[in-house]
Amino acid sequence: MMQTKTESKTTLPKEGNFSEWYSEILKRAEILDIRYPVKGVYVWYPYGFRLRNIIYTILRSLMDKEHEEVLFPMLIPKDELMKEEQHIKGFEAEVFWVTKGGCTDLDIPLALRPTSETAIYPVFKVWIRSHRDLPLRIYQIVNTFRYETKHTRPLIRLREITSFKEAHTAHANRTDAEEQVRTAMAIYQNFFDLLDVPYIITRRPAWDKFPGADYTLAFDTLMPDGRTMQIGTIHLLGESFARTFDIKYEDKDGSLQYVNQTCYGISERCVASVISIHGDEHGLVLPPKVAPIQVVIVPIVFSSQEGGGEVNKACAAVYEELEKAGIRALLDDSEERPGAKYYRWEMKGVPLRIEIGPRDLRNNSCVFVRRDDSNKAQVPLRDVTQEAKRTLEEIQSCIQERASKTLFANIYESKGNDAGSEEEMITLKKKVEQGIVSLFLCDSERCGKDLEERLEASVLGEPIYEVQEKSEGKCIICSSKARRVYVARAY
Repeated sequence: MMQTKTESKTTLPKEGNFSEWYSEILKRAEILDIRYPVKGVYVWYPYGFRLRNIIYTILRSLMDKEHEEVLFPMLIPKDELMKEEQHIKGFEAEVFWVTKGGCTDLDIPLALRPTSETAIYPVFKVWIRSHRDLPLRIYQIVNTFRYETKHTRPLIRLREITSFKEAHTAHANRTDAEEQVRTAMAIYQNFFDLLDVPYIITRRPAWDKFPGADYTLAFDTLMPDGRTMQIGTIHLLGESFARTFDIKYEDKDGSLQYVNQTCYGISERCVASVISIHGDEHGLVLPPKVAPIQVVIVPIVFSSQEGGGEVNKACAAVYEELEKAGIRALLDDSEERPGAKYYRWEMKGVPLRIEIGPRDLRNNSCVFVRRDDSNKAQVPLRDVTQEAKRTLEEIQSCIQERASKTLFANIYESKGNDAGSEEEMITLKKKVEQGIVSLFLCDSERCGKDLEERLEASVLGEPIYEVQEKSEGKCIICSSKARRVYVARAY
């Protein structure tokens, strides 16, 4: 990677160089160690794991309002996994199998869960007996395993997903299940808003829905290289799994009915999106709500200066005050030079740095330095906590606004006036290399696959909630009646 040195800083070009930038940031900011000797399997550094835990604490706080957390086994018997034929066809090429116990061949091979429907739903059959047992809403955050044969990438495309949040719900009827889908969508919107991660929501095409689902909704965000990344999915399962696993309840009239189900998941791609979308050439830029360290205090003291003891005492007082106010703070009183400290905490994305030196102390003030825009401000020491809280809120808002503008500035809307023309296809192919294209497409899988091949991109599906200038038109392939869909190069 090309590196440009300026004093003690080493910049990491991001534009046009995202893949290398991403790998370097994970290493230098100590998020993941990629040197584990199994492809697609990585080790969390302590700092990265703290970031991960804060993000998942936010997710748990949202889920816990109406879900109960559980923990199901990782091993799934082959006969249970194979019960849902449509479902396993979507995963059969990705399953890791355990075939031996010590030196003995197992009677029934065991799968390392690729996802947990076939592990959980046999137990749902036992748990659910009456309409009084409904609705049932559970979730777990677990490791999942998929034999990924494509190019693996930390947190994005893995063989071991270490932090997969999957929720599973059961309801008396389809109306209640569809209401749960809307609830799940609201939870995910709230979650990604707190991470300052902008998103689009689409209903996936019928040929690209979750295996066994009636339909799938997906959250996607736009990465710095112009590709979209799926960061959350919601599936209405209807009665399909209930019929396979014979999950019935006795209604008020005494008759047996199949439950209606939903499931929805988020992986550590949510961490990858925070790192990728907000970071810059100097490292991470973390929104304050998720930053393991929200404020770092750096004493500006050199051995030749007088007053070092007073500066350190003032820095310690500021640290204690911030901690009491509930701000995640750190006092860097190590022996490194200030420039080296600046570099380290910029790389780790600490939102706010407070500098205090002898001159500042004489003026009863300190210096605030924002990570998101590098702006500096003199702040009276008496106001440090109040101003720190205000500044952190401002940083959170500015990061969110910048990320949202970037996403929506890179959605190109085709007017559909030259549907299917070679000129239009050339234009769309150029646009899809930069971001997301909105165009008209019918429900035909043949037209969808044709479009994907010609644009070398993926059909994400029909947008949910976005206001379109025109929602219906002619299919760009066959000219039949169609709706707007989003198309993008996807991870």
